[in-house]
Amino acid sequence: MQRQRSSAVVFGHRDEVMEQEEERPRGKLLQTILGDKRVLRDKDKEPEEQQMWSELPAELLELIVSQLTLRENIRASVVCKRWLSVAISVRVVNKPPWIMYFPKFGDLFDFYDPSQRKTYSLELPELRGSRICYTRDGWLLLYKPRTQRVLFFNPFTRELIKLPRFEMTYQIVAFSCPPISPGCIVFTVKHVSPTIVAISTCYPGATEWTTVNYHNRLPFVSSIWNKLVFCNGLFYCLSLTGWLGVFDPEERTWTIRVVPPPKCPENFFAKNWWKGKFMAEHKGDIFVIYTCYSENPIIYKLDQTNKVWVEMKSLGGVTLFASFLSSHAKIDLLGMMRNSVYFSKVRFYGKRCISYSLDKHRYYPRKQCHDWGEQDPFESIWIGPPKDLSAFA
Repeated sequence: MQRQRSSAVVFGHRDEVMEQEEERPRGKLLQTILGDKRVLRDKDKEPEEQQMWSELPAELLELIVSQLTLRENIRASVVCKRWLSVAISVRVVNKPPWIMYFPKFGDLFDFYDPSQRKTYSLELPELRGSRICYTRDGWLLLYKPRTQRVLFFNPFTRELIKLPRFEMTYQIVAFSCPPISPGCIVFTVKHVSPTIVAISTCYPGATEWTTVNYHNRLPFVSSIWNKLVFCNGLFYCLSLTGWLGVFDPEERTWTIRVVPPPKCPENFFAKNWWKGKFMAEHKGDIFVIYTCYSENPIIYKLDQTNKVWVEMKSLGGVTLFASFLSSHAKIDLLGMMRNSVYFSKVRFYGKRCISYSLDKHRYYPRKQCHDWGEQDPFESIWIGPPKDLSAFA
């Protein structure tokens, strides 16, 4: 009974597809998934009903099959070739990050799951008076301007770890790994002048921050919002004009890589080219997403060997999740989410996350282009999902 309810919820996303025969097909489809393959093989079945099964939208079929156990997934895969393809595509899946929305008033925070298109709410009085700076692996890095307190907080487990006080003004900031892991480093950088940057670092358990000024060989003006990732033991930071700064926390060295920034296309507005960009990392690869209000986004990957940015026509199944304060990359998600860029904005009353498909070369939903460079960076952020939903009980 519980699985029938779950399937009914999934079908609710596509009411227009099921409007003709709402109740009867749901029960029949669920029987098919759970092993009663005779439903589709029955020669006496009405032709138009058989046609409806065969024409189920791939997106809807993926959502349904993704709810099944492994045993049920295997059973569903023998129905037909199309179902086999879908069942395999969702058999090994990771969870995508969620969007965390910052309330304008009060302590009630909303969390949106893009794979299930569901919203959850959580009272978080611990965040009162805080500014969220960065997220990684489900942890938030917070700054309290009034007290200059810096701290880690996990909204799902309510764990809190304090760092020494530190004045954050215009720094961009990131951390290397969860604060409960050994080797966690918090890194901030801001430009003092075009040729000088101030870099500050700290770690859980430290009694003070370490700040050092570094001279640049090339002009480096730190970006407006976080364009900063930790990759293979190094922090990579993208400047406002697209130059790449690299900090080695072990050697405590700072260099500007001689990697020419991608040139702004003629159909892009210059202000979008510099402001509306995002940076993410996945298994040693560094991606930068350039956006323009009136054009499709352009994604580049850093070729570290040849020291160039290479435009990507496909992400090879990787999914990028872009937000101003931190961006992420995931693999092995639902088939419909792969090879896409998801932005931290939801439309249609919380029913659809804005995304761009590299396969289809279009935004979903249609005509949802936004001037991302002008969006409020403190409106939302991507955060790793909880292990379970017990925090929302």
